[in-house]
Amino acid sequence: MSEKMMAAVLCGDRDLQYKETDKPSPKAGEVLVRVRASGICGSDIPRVLHGGAHFFPIILGHEFSGEIAEIGEGVEGFEIGDRVSGAPLKPCGKCRDCQKGNYSLCKHYSFIGSRENGSFAQYVAIPAKNAIKFDKSVSFEQGAMFEPSTVALHGVLLNECAGGEYVAVCGGGTIGLFTAQWAKIFGAKKVVVIDVLDERLELAKKLGADEGFNATDPDFAEKVQAYTGGTGFGAVYETAGSPATMKMAFELAANRAHVCFIGTPHTDVTFTPKMWENLNRKEFRLVGSWMSYSAPFPGKEWELTAACFADGRLKYDDGLVFAKYPLAKAWDAFELYLTPGAVKGRILLVDED
Repeated sequence: MSEKMMAAVLCGDRDLQYKETDKPSPKAGEVLVRVRASGICGSDIPRVLHGGAHFFPIILGHEFSGEIAEIGEGVEGFEIGDRVSGAPLKPCGKCRDCQKGNYSLCKHYSFIGSRENGSFAQYVAIPAKNAIKFDKSVSFEQGAMFEPSTVALHGVLLNECAGGEYVAVCGGGTIGLFTAQWAKIFGAKKVVVIDVLDERLELAKKLGADEGFNATDPDFAEKVQAYTGGTGFGAVYETAGSPATMKMAFELAANRAHVCFIGTPHTDVTFTPKMWENLNRKEFRLVGSWMSYSAPFPGKEWELTAACFADGRLKYDDGLVFAKYPLAKAWDAFELYLTPGAVKGRILLVDED
């Protein structure tokens, strides 16, 4: 008889049940992680609330950290009790994109927490290569922030922004705040964060941003342009996935700027010819960013996140977390998202038994 564990199992649309289920066993090349903290990602919300899961039943969760509980056959370099964060992508490793090290672009992938069971559970089995060890000085809450940090860093690396530039980050969510930090780490002259909530702007400055601008300020356009002396920003990052901030990025960009879209829109985005003319006249470069991986897998995004959290260059603040819920109360956490704007920051599901 297989061992059992508790998990938040999505059994149908808006049917998230905390129930007993089979505890996974690590296969050859895998490790079993005792999950300690797991973040609710924006992509989890439609899966739970709007019938967006690939199948039912499933255990969601892909932003997580915990301790190694068991080690599968053939795995080296890990010990029981090691603290790890989990990289959720499982690329095929054989396609043309994977062979080039562009794992994020693999079309034959699996994904922990969406295409197979994930971390909204007491235990999750993952390939050993997907487990990123981190220092004991780094909390499990920080460990659950590895994935959004790596998404931010992937965009910064793709944007090839040279040091000494004015940088604008459109969106003060979790990924936006990490994007601002990485831009500073990589040598930005000044970094500003733009949002509609003053508390997010204050948190951005606490985490190292030089300035924050509220987009609802009637004088926003004049203030933000004056910040660069009217030249615009040499690098712009859109992290909110909002049509308004995507259009804003075109306006903020300097001539020959590097603009990166990290956020994922969920509604149509239209640009007038005059708006689009910004791209042509300014000759700026626009690049999209998807997920957070590079070669050797899972990539420098993950290794640098572990290193910079450990040495303090990458900052963590409790303000990044809106609330913590025990795993048993997972549905209560998701219910908050039924009220637009109610959640400001990450929600973590924790299991400390």
